[in-house]
Amino acid sequence: MARKMLVDGELSKPNEEEAHYDFDLFVIGAGSGGVRASRFAANFGAKVAICELPFHPISSEVIGGVGGTCVIRGCVPKKILVYGASFGGEIEDAKNYGWEVSDKVDFNWKKLLQKKTDEIVRLNGIYKRLLSNAGVKLFEGEGKLVGPNEVEVTQLDGTKLSYSAKHILIATGGRAHRPGIPGEELGITSDEALSLEELPKRAVVLGGGYIAVEFASIWRGMGASVDLFFRKELPLRGFDDEMRAVVARNLEGRGINLHPQTNLTQLIKTDDGIKVITDHGEELIADVVLFATGRAPNTKRLNLEAVGVELDQTGAVKVDEYSCTNVPSIWAVGDVTNRANLTPVALMEGTCFAKTVFGGQPSKPDYRDIPCAVFSIPPLSVVGLNEEQAVEQANGDLLVFTSTFNPMKNTVSGRQEKSVMKLVVDAETDKVLGASMCGPDSPEILQGIAIALKCGATKAQFDSTVGIHPSAAEEFVTMRSVTRRVSARGKPKTSL
Repeated sequence: MARKMLVDGELSKPNEEEAHYDFDLFVIGAGSGGVRASRFAANFGAKVAICELPFHPISSEVIGGVGGTCVIRGCVPKKILVYGASFGGEIEDAKNYGWEVSDKVDFNWKKLLQKKTDEIVRLNGIYKRLLSNAGVKLFEGEGKLVGPNEVEVTQLDGTKLSYSAKHILIATGGRAHRPGIPGEELGITSDEALSLEELPKRAVVLGGGYIAVEFASIWRGMGASVDLFFRKELPLRGFDDEMRAVVARNLEGRGINLHPQTNLTQLIKTDDGIKVITDHGEELIADVVLFATGRAPNTKRLNLEAVGVELDQTGAVKVDEYSCTNVPSIWAVGDVTNRANLTPVALMEGTCFAKTVFGGQPSKPDYRDIPCAVFSIPPLSVVGLNEEQAVEQANGDLLVFTSTFNPMKNTVSGRQEKSVMKLVVDAETDKVLGASMCGPDSPEILQGIAIALKCGATKAQFDSTVGIHPSAAEEFVTMRSVTRRVSARGKPKTSL
């Protein structure tokens, strides 16, 4: 099947009959990006195959599953556990709303764990059906490149199959990174944390990113004592500093012990649990130690170097703005490229790839104003530039609007936990550059705000929008007073 190929932003027209291939597209990795790309390519009329490792909740070099990290051992099961952990606080809050709740409420971890597993098995089946319904051929096994147009699949019984493809797409995602300290084998990653047979009573979490903060919230919400260790003064490096401080305050308010500017140096197995030693000489005992110290691109077993595909220093596949590698027939999307490592971004990249290569619609992923959320309890959600980024990029002054308030629900429940909202605005153009919120329902609220930012909304347009009352969301359209004016000339630096 002859295909038009994108060259320098324009579609070339082949002058002669192209070589015959088994497939127009062969995708290695059936996570969010790979499944989206393969389905859309098939809908454009391409003959598509995809390979993925066999299913298991805990991944390894030879185990994975259709649906990928997000569906099987990431966003989806994590959010289920966040829901489960949130009920602890909800039950406590219910008392002042008239619910006569026993002081002793039992939590059945194994029941929730089974429900979580049932759901990811269901979703794994749905993703397989999506591929089948699109006409995509699924191979279960490990794929690697053996040439610029050839993929070798090692099946479960060890037999190897070789297929040629006009285009090959790498969508193998990332894997959890371990810190390399003595006793690291005693710790776990997020994979295992989502499938623990027993709920820990004493948990230590190392890391200051999404995963660390989220699991600290989960385990604390389920009744465990939690100690969170991180290298900076505040967790969530890269987010707005003011909002990071809010998250830290909320974590402490929920009973999580924070250990800023502290690292772990050794784990030792004892009769009472795992002895944790820090770089400050502190010692404590834990039932579980979670390493949430980042993720690495999953490229080691793909044979990319032998085919000439360039990788960066982290092992990520280097691609251009259309997701093409330095080998014209080989492409890559998702976390394996280490661009913006979020599931919806992988979906966007997969869609753009299919449009570009098979739809005759050259499409570049747009990484501006990508909304995201940290599902701590309560959650943080952001879109656009944080204040520090805005100061760094601005040519003129910025106006910062903030609102800190006690959610209406808390006025009756008695919970002492403020919600905080923030808008960063260009003083000259009135354009809203960034928005953030820490508080209940913030991801649901910020998704709508993200549309406004994508459309280039101004602060005046926010102000002219009628709010929904009573709601927390209406605060975004009623912030009239400037909290502070920031001069871009100062460009303050932070080491938080």
